[in-house]
Amino acid sequence: MQNGTLLAAIDLGSNSFRLEIGRVQVGHVERVEYLKETVRQGSGLDENKVLSQEAMQRGWDCLARFAERLHGFKKAQVRAVATQTLREARNREDFLSEAQAVLGFPIEVISGQEEARLIYQGVSHLLPQSEERRLVVDIGGRSTEMMLGQGYEARAMESYRLGSVAWSARYFPKGQFTNSAFRTAEVAAKAVLDEALDRFPPTEWEVAYGSSGTVGAVADALASNGWAAGVITRSGLEWLQEKLIKAGNVDRLKLEGIKPERKAVIAGGLSVLQAIFDLFGIDQMLPAQGALRQGALYDLIERDTEGGDVRERTVQWLAQRFSIDAAQADRVSKVAKALFVQIAQDDAGDGRYSRKLEWASRLHEIGTHISHERSYHHGAYILDNVDAPGFSMPELHRMSQLVLGQRGKLKKVGPVLREELFAKQLACLRLAVILCHARQMPEYEAVTLGFDGGKFRLGTLSGWAKRYPQSAWLLSEEANAWRKTDWQYSADIR
Repeated sequence: MQNGTLLAAIDLGSNSFRLEIGRVQVGHVERVEYLKETVRQGSGLDENKVLSQEAMQRGWDCLARFAERLHGFKKAQVRAVATQTLREARNREDFLSEAQAVLGFPIEVISGQEEARLIYQGVSHLLPQSEERRLVVDIGGRSTEMMLGQGYEARAMESYRLGSVAWSARYFPKGQFTNSAFRTAEVAAKAVLDEALDRFPPTEWEVAYGSSGTVGAVADALASNGWAAGVITRSGLEWLQEKLIKAGNVDRLKLEGIKPERKAVIAGGLSVLQAIFDLFGIDQMLPAQGALRQGALYDLIERDTEGGDVRERTVQWLAQRFSIDAAQADRVSKVAKALFVQIAQDDAGDGRYSRKLEWASRLHEIGTHISHERSYHHGAYILDNVDAPGFSMPELHRMSQLVLGQRGKLKKVGPVLREELFAKQLACLRLAVILCHARQMPEYEAVTLGFDGGKFRLGTLSGWAKRYPQSAWLLSEEANAWRKTDWQYSADIR
């Protein structure tokens, strides 16, 4: 990526939406602008996991303001990611369809593992390089991420469903601060985080860092009231809790260093942080400057670097982990991409849909690791549930649907087949699987695929059917399968 290129990252968090704009300089990112708005989308999620209209509107209004600042940016320069609230929301598609139209860029709902990976990338790139073994903690609005790493590499990552917004609403209702409420909130947090002790044992790290939200707010409050700057201690946490209990509730809380928008969720975040200190025997934690949004910026740089896209490494890792036949995966991938080029006018810009088709093609046999019978069902399940660094949840689901629909009846992929671009990707994958059925590289150059006005046109050069009678029969059957869908499909197999 060229020096001087502007990049932008949008973090749609449960408490705040953030926009970070940076300029690339020799592989690093220099901040150009930072915007933050307290949206409190997490507090708009009801007991049925439905996001309220008011919460959605607050998000849309914020994104409209961000969109004005992003005017002129290209898609490859922007990454927008949504976290726990939209992971949970049953009506997230209602929010996302409007949000993406308002923002003008795709919004990825990322898994907890991907959120943790990006947080670690952001933290590690803004810390001085060293060989220290680090524990990184990020207490967000509805989730808490923990990471163990060294340098730029995270060795262990996990996301837990507790955070400042959720814990404040549950254990400090109506903004009441009491000693018993803190005790109950800490016990509950320890119950959720108890399993983390095995994943992040104190023997495996030397320095504890805290990122973003709660940790930053606590550090600011302590430093503004005479405590040492740049460090959080047990005694500092105890002092802060006493101050909150003495105030009694949010309305009476007047403490230097705590911003007005943070007051409503400070108790929940503090109780989670105290639980982490107790569970892991932490004496002090250092606030880190990096966060999710910086990680997203550095991930954009990696994606633009040859061999740097973590998604490519993840596909390779999955292929090895599930013992995929590499030669067959390469054959299917090559044929699918060659067919897609013939009908991929939608992909003329950056080739990202071709790339996702390639990844799905290389993983199309991932389900055979479980069983050859109904392997495409197993493969779809794996992709919908596996921890896959670099991929958003919608990306993985799209790949899972391509794997599910690679063979057999098309009705099993349901409504997603109505999307033209998905239909094109699936058509190319299914044809590639058919043409490579003998597990040899086929004479695929003689096969043509066209698309116009909602109609697929499949054809071959004269004499091809005679040379490959089994493939010709399979292609004729494929045409029959598509005729049972909303798409028109004609085949001229010679």
